[in-house]
Order: sequence, then structure tokens, then C-alpha cells
Amino acid sequence: MRVMVLVKATQDSEAGTMPPPELLEAMGKYNEELAKAGLLLAGEGLKPSSQGKRVAFDGESRTVTDGPFPATGELVAGFWLWEVKDMAEAMEWAKRCPNPMPGPSEIEIRPLFELEDFGDAMPPELAAQEEKLRGQLRGR
Repeated sequence: MRVMVLVKATQDSEAGTMPPPELLEAMGKYNEELAKAGLLLAGEGLKPSSQGKRVAFDGESRTVTDGPFPATGELVAGFWLWEVKDMAEAMEWAKRCPNPMPGPSEIEIRPLFELEDFGDAMPPELAAQEEKLRGQLRGR
């Protein structure tokens, strides 16, 4: 099972405040543990939303909005992509994580859709196309 682990943004992360060296060191060690356990597929920190853009869709219309975006607690400051046995294993690892921000912070864990989750909604030819694409990406 693959999960995306989302580190929620804080006022500090949205202000572009860099984490202290102790936190960078602790996160580096944690990432090494994840990699050694074979769980870590990807992970990165994100720059503040002031450096981002949003694209809103309405039919054929596209509207671009420049950051910063409101509702800091709903924004993402970073992420990991993990491969775990189940949600219980993901929770065990999340609880071991150093506090990802100075002060109060939050992590959200969300399972990714897998091809089999779509069942009959995914026609076989589209499933084959998706599987081919995933194979190409793994082979990079």
C-alpha cells in the first residue's frame, strides 16, 4: 500500500522561516531510517505558497491565482511517499517522526489509489496503458 504523508504548513513555514539545524539533522536521520526500512519512495519540502500558483478549472475555463493562499492550516509544507503494509504501519512510522516544525504541527496520511481500486470503472485498455506508464516511470 502506498501512502502520501503530508506535513501541514504553519505560519513559520509560510513565512519562509528555515528550520533550525537540529531539526534538519533529526529529519535527515528519520529519512535515513525510512530508506533503510525500504518504505521511502520520495519526499520533499515545499517552498511557501507565496511562491506558488493555483489553477482553477470550470469547464473549458482556466483561472490562475498567485500565492500566497489563505488558510495556512490547510496548506502543505512538505510530503513523503511511503510504501507500507497497511495504515497501521504508516501510523507507527508517523508517530516516530520528529516534530516537523518548530512549535505545534500536524501530519496527514492518505492512501493512494491503486489500479485495482477502480474495479470495473477502469476499462482494461486504460488499465494496461496506466500499467505501461508506471513501468516506464519505475525504469527511469
